[in-house]
Amino acid sequence: MKHDHEDDINNHVYEFRVLHHLSQTELAQAVGVSKQTILVMEKGHYSPTLKLAFRLANFFEVDINDLFSYERN
Repeated sequence: MKHDHEDDINNHVYEFRVLHHLSQTELAQAVGVSKQTILVMEKGHYSPTLKLAFRLANFFEVDINDLFSYERN
């Protein structure tokens, strides 16, 4: 029997970026990724690796759970 899991990783990268008055390019450079990666992450089309998720949380000086949340459907 196949289980259809449509779990979601929600993020608040956009909100934290705007709060810190950063462009997508500035944030991307700060955490070592492309602007495109930030763009698709903010739109919810990309879930970052754990390494990148921790890098972002450390950059914003927040707990990773404040930046990302897991929703099991």
